[in-house]
Amino acid sequence: MVRQIFAAISVFALSLTGAAAAQDASSQERLALEGIAAIVNDQPISYSDVRQRARLLLLSFGGQQPSQEQIQQITGQALEQLIDERLQLEKASEYEMEIEPEAINGAVDDMARQSGATGEQLKQQLLSAGVNPASLEDQMKAEIAWSRVMSGLYGSRIRISDNQVDDQMERLRSSLKKTQYRVAEIFLYAPDPETKEQALQAAGTIIEQLNQGADFRIAAQRISSAPTAATGGDMGWITAEDLEPELASAIQASAPPSLLKPIAVADGVYILNVLAKREPAKLTTKVDLKRLQVTDGSEADLQAALDTIQSCDDVQSTANSKSNLRYADIKDIDVDELGPEGKTLVLNTEVGQPTDIFSAGRGLAVMYVCRREDGAEALPSREDMKNSLKDRELNMISERELRDLRREATIIYR
Repeated sequence: MVRQIFAAISVFALSLTGAAAAQDASSQERLALEGIAAIVNDQPISYSDVRQRARLLLLSFGGQQPSQEQIQQITGQALEQLIDERLQLEKASEYEMEIEPEAINGAVDDMARQSGATGEQLKQQLLSAGVNPASLEDQMKAEIAWSRVMSGLYGSRIRISDNQVDDQMERLRSSLKKTQYRVAEIFLYAPDPETKEQALQAAGTIIEQLNQGADFRIAAQRISSAPTAATGGDMGWITAEDLEPELASAIQASAPPSLLKPIAVADGVYILNVLAKREPAKLTTKVDLKRLQVTDGSEADLQAALDTIQSCDDVQSTANSKSNLRYADIKDIDVDELGPEGKTLVLNTEVGQPTDIFSAGRGLAVMYVCRREDGAEALPSREDMKNSLKDRELNMISERELRDLRREATIIYR
């Protein structure tokens, strides 16, 4: 990749008066008049494109009218975003992919609904603020195209195994025993010193807007380079061990709710919003049991029944085979509800196996332990976890593919 130092970000003429005139000029006339900010594989990005996107980024997440200085500070991120979009659309063109106007309008409508407006109302608001709605439509087009390309190339190839689900469920159970933080993130990708300085300036501007009442969720959706952008930056409940050391120490030192100062890491800058903190909670163990009782106290009959049962699925049919056997299905019960003796029996038994024989009224009984989950009330279902892991893997692939495109591309900063 050919990369020239992009040193003079302030050369962008960020006047409000030039925006309307630029909307009426043809693409070539605009480039000739205002100049080229960057060239991506022979495709130019004009100063006008960058100015429009910078204003859009600041206006679209609900802050107050941005100042000229704020627009200048976020211009670097606007240019990087436009470069990514050029590469995404170029990749989509390899598959002759056409993005329907209806799909773009639908995405704009979805964005508008977040602030209680319609798509047309949003476009009028942008025009009133000196922003060409085409900048937003171009952004939506690139997002849709990239999502379709990545889903088409990799969606059917991603396989999430039961072992992966088990490992993630176990990790979540373990995290419930530690202090957790509810965190949202905005990540500004900046792989070198020049772009990192720009990202730090942009982060300061974004935090100003957030402190003035801008919606963090919408800001993350529009600006963040992290996979969590799709969910408004929401990282969920996490522990310090889940984060890079610089982020972990900042979060641990915070007093939620707290919007932290920009944090620079190796490949970019983070803005973290620490929403809440919770200490380790007492975990609840939930179990599914199948109870088998011999009503006349015949231990020999009960033992004979146990000898024929191979799994939990066999308990009911075995009980039906003898008149002195009774069966009960006990689902999703807290082990504390079993009393001290019952709790000890169940916790000392492997899943799929029967407890020791115990007295039950005038008879004898055992309980087969068919499922056991620690902290089950705080865990997602296995299906939800599987879908989450698949989405996460697809997001990671998409991010890696975009980074590869940037490395292979010819990008010239003017």
